[in-house]
Amino acid sequence: MLLVGTEAELLAPRLEISGYAPLCASQLPLGGFEEVSSGASGSAWNGALAGTPSLQAVILSPGSDRQIAALRQRWGAIPLLLGIEQDTVDQRCHTLTSGADDFWLCSLGPSDLLTRLRLHLNRRRRGGGEELLQVGDLQLLPASRQVKRGLRALALTTREYELLLLLLRHRGEVVSREQILTEIWNDQPSSASNVIEVYVRYLRQKLEEGGECRLLHTVRGQGYCLGESQPLRHRGAA
Repeated sequence: MLLVGTEAELLAPRLEISGYAPLCASQLPLGGFEEVSSGASGSAWNGALAGTPSLQAVILSPGSDRQIAALRQRWGAIPLLLGIEQDTVDQRCHTLTSGADDFWLCSLGPSDLLTRLRLHLNRRRRGGGEELLQVGDLQLLPASRQVKRGLRALALTTREYELLLLLLRHRGEVVSREQILTEIWNDQPSSASNVIEVYVRYLRQKLEEGGECRLLHTVRGQGYCLGESQPLRHRGAA
């Protein structure tokens, strides 16, 4: 587990007691983390972390969001938890737009982080499998969490990945908002009024980034459908 920034590294003793193997970014070989901190691509992480175990998650201190793009490039859908100073709507929105999967509230100490961390790691384990899921030129391999659109690899956040996995498992069917909320946001039902639309928009942007045709369709008043075409009875959907 990689800890980035002072606040995150202070949690190392508690994480170790809880059974995790924390790795402080400040202890990486000279030229590794410093190079990445300057905005280098994910390849810098490869050199900085050569010989280290596979990471389960990354815990980032407040203000470390500039590292997220490189971390995504290197590890794809690995859970990234970004620290925030105050639990406000603005800081929650910043967490989502930065590309992190979730936030942890620094003022609550390790307890808040450990709860959220266990949730994300359990979801990761439930997402395993050997089959290849495919719609058109979109492919998802649950065993390795690899997602491709044609020859283009997609770097998804944990919840973007979970949403896509759910829709792929029900490809060609309309998946209701209620089912999505139950299966993906069951821990935060009261704050999920617009979260589905937000993540559908994020997912569409990544699926269509290379100019590809739309696969993720909105069925008004019912939910969402992943397929090469809209369900025949819902051609008026977006």
